[in-house]
Amino acid sequence: AHLLIKHSGSRNPISRRTNKETTISKDEAIASLQKLRTEIVSSSDPAKTFQDLATARSDCSSYKRGGDLGPFGRGQMQRPFEEATYALKIGEISDIVDTDSGVHVILRLPL
Repeated sequence: AHLLIKHSGSRNPISRRTNKETTISKDEAIASLQKLRTEIVSSSDPAKTFQDLATARSDCSSYKRGGDLGPFGRGQMQRPFEEATYALKIGEISDIVDTDSGVHVILRLPL
């Protein structure tokens, strides 16, 4: 699962949640995502908090599923995203990951 914050430099800066163009800078997106990540990891139930925040804030269409992208194999995602995902153990939450789509925090789910 992931929480995506798009920025004005994203390859497609249209939020799938709001259907509006994102005008924030990459630095603003990172700062916003860092606050959300802190909220997630300091929560008594990080997985639930992640799901709730992904639903409320993610700019990916997966917001409808609490950020869940479903299973995917190697070579199906942008390289930085894939590398970060496979480096995580089940239940771990990534640091901020930067891709052409925007900035992400990833929660590795069981298959």
